[in-house]
Amino acid sequence: MGFLRLVIKTLRLATMRLGIGWMFALVTFNFNRVAIADLGAIAVIVTSLIGMHHFISFFQVYWGRFADRYPIFGYRRTPYIFISGVGASLIFLFLPYIAVGLGSRDLVATVEAFLLMAVFGVFMAMNGSASNSLVAEVTTPKERGGVVAVIWAAIIISGIVSAGVSRVIMPEYSHEAMRQLYNLTPIIAVVTILLGAVGMERRITKEEHAALLAAQPQESVSPLGTFRVARQLMGTNTHVRAFFFFVLLAIMGIFLQDAILEPFGAQVFGKTQAETAAYQQAWGAGALLGMFSIGVISSIFPISKKFIASLGGLGIAAALATIAFSSITYQPGLVYPALLVMGVGIGFFNVGALSMMMEMTIEGQTGLYMGIWGMAQGLGNGFANVFSGGLVTAMIGTGLFSPTLGYSLIFGFEAIVMVVAIGILRNVSVQEFKGLTKQDIGTVLAMDTAS
Repeated sequence: MGFLRLVIKTLRLATMRLGIGWMFALVTFNFNRVAIADLGAIAVIVTSLIGMHHFISFFQVYWGRFADRYPIFGYRRTPYIFISGVGASLIFLFLPYIAVGLGSRDLVATVEAFLLMAVFGVFMAMNGSASNSLVAEVTTPKERGGVVAVIWAAIIISGIVSAGVSRVIMPEYSHEAMRQLYNLTPIIAVVTILLGAVGMERRITKEEHAALLAAQPQESVSPLGTFRVARQLMGTNTHVRAFFFFVLLAIMGIFLQDAILEPFGAQVFGKTQAETAAYQQAWGAGALLGMFSIGVISSIFPISKKFIASLGGLGIAAALATIAFSSITYQPGLVYPALLVMGVGIGFFNVGALSMMMEMTIEGQTGLYMGIWGMAQGLGNGFANVFSGGLVTAMIGTGLFSPTLGYSLIFGFEAIVMVVAIGILRNVSVQEFKGLTKQDIGTVLAMDTAS
């Protein structure tokens, strides 16, 4: 019975994230391809737009701390997951029109696009913090590797499904087909959140919540106060600071390719929309293989989460170097095998790094710490999008380099970033973090109260 309950819990937590995976996939593999390659929008504007909602992720720290302190009807996670998921999904009703405006380089449409993505970013920050905190609170350390593997497998599957659905509904770009595809998003978000999240969280009583708050010094929960606490924690605890920058750089190392992979296929190898959509499926299949295999292995054998993350990161770097080589030598046959290897590396990395993230929290402050790690993820994604678009525009858009050489340099740079991130991870210890944090958190929050 215990195993069956774990399976049901895992599947429900995974279902809860399906709508988010659908949304991220549409933005990163479809919207950017349509806007840049089909409608002629300026690459750096589109990738900066996609990256903007990641920069808003600094709100994860605020929402995490806010939810820790202000439950809704006794629930600290579920209401925030529902509100944020539904709110974010409604943005997709407007994106087909935004893509047309960006393609015509209309200033009003560009401003509207950035405003919409800012709102999307606030909702995603709330959702990321609440979802990760819920997973951390309803799983044990022993369960976590397998649960994280299944959740991220579900996210990637939803991305693969969205790629397949887009290939059916929109094999070639048309405004009507894009609207039909994007209008599915609110339905998918509502259904998956209801099936996955409702009833998962245990309702806490007022007395239990008061006891949790009493265990920590009282502090303001304003955005500025929250960000000050996060900054001070990174300043006083070397493991918090090192892990933050590891997550930031590693996410950059993974996702710098995300917004430019499909345009790369179109501009270097002349691939169609349907063909470049298969890129998402290739690395997604590898990620599924990697997560399932390492999830099973880590649940049986006591493998270090740091080792798993490091191994995955090095695999990603090797795959990116191969893609860079395929571009400069014009060998399209190398891209799919490299994407498969990259996916396996991402699978390993997700299980190792996300399990470490959930272990690097303390009771009563789960939302705060998951918010800090989520902010690092978001900033990494944001910088990845801005840098990728900026590099494409500066190197290729200006005619400085040919697409084959320009993309080769970009993917090579991405591989180096990932190697640097793994180097930083060597200095992080979950055990030392636990020992330091219980003392540091009281000191930092006391400083916040006095200020």
